[in-house]
Amino acid sequence: MREIVQRTETVVRTEVSPDAGRTLLAPMPARRLSGQPYTLPEDAVEWIEALAALRRDALTNPKVTPFREHIARACEKTLEVLRLEPPAPGSSS
Repeated sequence: MREIVQRTETVVRTEVSPDAGRTLLAPMPARRLSGQPYTLPEDAVEWIEALAALRRDALTNPKVTPFREHIARACEKTLEVLRLEPPAPGSSS
């Protein structure tokens, strides 16, 4: 038997305005275009699956076409970080 667990994260961004000294909260949690709450993959396996889905969409989904260059730049920046030497265990980032 396999148990399915679904986790929902609420993402709220806080911005501090230095000149006014006030804290402003985003009016609502981040949402996907479908209206569902936005969540990130939880582990390396889920990230690999998400990237495979992105590759498929880049080849087959016309909705991705206007954003291909933006996605490519974001992937390149992520690749640069992934190729860096990982931090030593126990060190803070």
